[in-house]
Amino acid sequence: MLAMALLLSCSGAPKTGSDRVVVAYVTSWTDVMPDPSVLTHINYAFGGVTPTFDGVRISNEDRLRSIVALKRQAPDLKICLSVGGWGSGNFSEMAASDSLRGAFAADCARVADAFGLDGIDIDWEYPTQNGAGISSSPDDTKNFTLLMRDLRTALGPDRLLTLATVSTAQYIDFPAILPYIDFVNIMSYDMGWAPKHNAPLYRSDASGKTTPIAGDVTADEAVRAHLAAGVPPEKLVMGMPFYGRGKREAYGDYKNFKDIQGPREGDVEVWDEIARVPYYADSEGTLLLGFDNVRSIQEKCNYLLEKGLHGAMYWDYSGDNADLDLAKTIANAIL
Repeated sequence: MLAMALLLSCSGAPKTGSDRVVVAYVTSWTDVMPDPSVLTHINYAFGGVTPTFDGVRISNEDRLRSIVALKRQAPDLKICLSVGGWGSGNFSEMAASDSLRGAFAADCARVADAFGLDGIDIDWEYPTQNGAGISSSPDDTKNFTLLMRDLRTALGPDRLLTLATVSTAQYIDFPAILPYIDFVNIMSYDMGWAPKHNAPLYRSDASGKTTPIAGDVTADEAVRAHLAAGVPPEKLVMGMPFYGRGKREAYGDYKNFKDIQGPREGDVEVWDEIARVPYYADSEGTLLLGFDNVRSIQEKCNYLLEKGLHGAMYWDYSGDNADLDLAKTIANAIL
């Protein structure tokens, strides 16, 4: 009955602005306080699976409490603890054991109660994969489904259960987990590093895989991959980066939007008319920094609205500039 109720709740009329979500990842290692008026959900990054595989550890609990305190001024704000992140392990061992998995799920519910959270976001990168230096097993995909089931049971029907997924929609049995989850956050970024785009909307000559983090896809292809994998559009949230990826010696391999101050002398800013994202290039046209700006973020918002997706997600809030140009663009478009 729970599964049927959850599935029915996601059907019906097209979404309005009040139905859509804007999910911001807010990190434990910054002191930037998010503005609740430009988002609907905060995923606090990060929690992790304990070394004993049976519980949750939280990075910077005081920071989490300060984030939860935002609900006093914005009672409708939803705050989830995101468990995982690149290089965060112990998932495979925990999910493989009925007792450990049950204990972990119960501890997630305890943490939600203790901190006044609205739910849990699972960011296991990635089931069956050890590229991040974590343990893995061929059984991870099957066990991930069991983990979602046990988390839904422990959290109950009213708390949120979401997940972050690789852009290629691999490693997860989506039809199996749909009865248990509220929505899916697609990590449609880190899809290429210079001389390729970080997060192109569509495929151009400057799109392509240059990193093991994600597959050779674009944001559009990432959405299509999730749809093909069985996720309905009303459960899909499209991720956007508040940072760029570049050549280390030119602009650094990771550059927050707020720190992108214009091209170096001799370089130029280019708008890729096909990929619908900007980049900095040298005099020979080689891409040195691929990033998003207000124009490309607006294009992505238009795209997800046209596709009838559930909303937008971004990593991470502190990457925006002081005027919140990117966050406000998303809020104005989506909400």
